[in-house]
Amino acid sequence: MQRYFVDRTNWTEDGVVIKGDDVHHMTRVMRMQEGDAFICIHPVHGPALCEIDKIAPGEKVTGAVREWVTEDKELPVKVTIVQSLGKGDKLEQVVQKGTELGACSFIPFEAKRSVVKWDAKKAKKKISRLQKIAKEASEQSERSTIPDVSDVMSMTELIRQSYQYDVKMIAYEREARSENHRSLAEQLQQVKRGQSVIILFGPEGGFTPEEADQLFLSDFLPVRLGPRILRMETAPLYFLSSLSYQIEELP
Repeated sequence: MQRYFVDRTNWTEDGVVIKGDDVHHMTRVMRMQEGDAFICIHPVHGPALCEIDKIAPGEKVTGAVREWVTEDKELPVKVTIVQSLGKGDKLEQVVQKGTELGACSFIPFEAKRSVVKWDAKKAKKKISRLQKIAKEASEQSERSTIPDVSDVMSMTELIRQSYQYDVKMIAYEREARSENHRSLAEQLQQVKRGQSVIILFGPEGGFTPEEADQLFLSDFLPVRLGPRILRMETAPLYFLSSLSYQIEELP
C-alpha cells in the first residue's frame, strides 16, 4: 500500500492533509480516488491507515485516520553511513539503496582523496536532493522513518561526533589484502540490538594512511568487506546487507 511521510503541522485530531509533490504523486501517478486507502507516517506517532476524504486537484488531499498501525520494519541497530564524496551520482546511489537496507542516517564526508569538492551553494542543493531521495526510498521500502542526511563534515567534525556511538568502524581496503584480518562476521557478532554504529567509507582512491591512523587513534576499528576491493558505492550496501542478515535473519 502506498505510503507518505507527513509533517506534524499537517495532521489534525482525526485526519491528515497532504500537500506539495505528494498530491501530484497520489492523483497523477497513482491515480488515487476518494475512498482509496493509504498509509501516512506521523513523525512522532508512526504509521496510520488513512482513507481519502476529499481531493482538491493540484492543491491538497484530505484523509481520515481509520486506525494506527504497529510496524516492526526498522533495522534494530541505528547505523550511520559516512560516505566520502564521489563522482557522478554515486552518493545518491548510496543514500537510495542504503535507505532501502535500513540505514538510520548519512553523513557526506570530504576526504583528502575525494575528487569532487562541494562549495557552499552546491552543497545546500545536493543535500536537499539527497534528503528527497531518502524520503522517496523510505516510502518505496515501506519504512517507518526517513534517514537523516547531514551537511558535509570534515575529519575533525566527524571524530568529534563519533563519541556518541557504541560501535565505530572504518571500511579499510588494506584489511582485504591482509592475511591477519578479523572477519566481518566476527565483528558483527559483537553488535547488539539497540546499539548505534557509525562506519566510514572512503572515496575512489581510498583513505590516506594519515586519515586511517587518525581514525584508529579515535577507536575506529578496521573492517574487511570480503577479499575483494569494492567500489565506493557498493561497500556500504555490502555492510548493511551483512549486518541485516546477522541481526535480523539468523536464529
